[in-house]
Amino acid sequence: MRTALRTKTRQEADSELEEGAIPCFKEELVTRLKKELPPDDVLEDALILLSAISDRARLKILWAMRNGQELCVCDVSHVLGTTISTASHHLRKLRDLKVLKTRYDGKWVYYSLRSELAGDVVTDLIKSVRGVRD
Repeated sequence: MRTALRTKTRQEADSELEEGAIPCFKEELVTRLKKELPPDDVLEDALILLSAISDRARLKILWAMRNGQELCVCDVSHVLGTTISTASHHLRKLRDLKVLKTRYDGKWVYYSLRSELAGDVVTDLIKSVRGVRD
């Protein structure tokens, strides 16, 4: 059975403000939420992935590679409809963020997702956005 969370009265909060403290109305809830927060290293990994998908071209690249496709910079430039230089810039950024891995075949470099997570996030995100628009 759930117990009711104690909330502070306005008078208690005003008293804390006068003392210079930041009032916390739902101390038990806040304590529980703080305990549930993921560790900083997990949050950092999430931030890296979010920064990777925060650009339209990089989002397109990740969408194109979501099912395990391996593409060279030329293929990516065609997918994006842009120059090789621009495609290379975005691939380098994704590689530096450790979202993509590379495989060398002679002079050719092929890019693919380092893990399925980025592809899953992009797929779920696009499907959700499409669902909201329909």
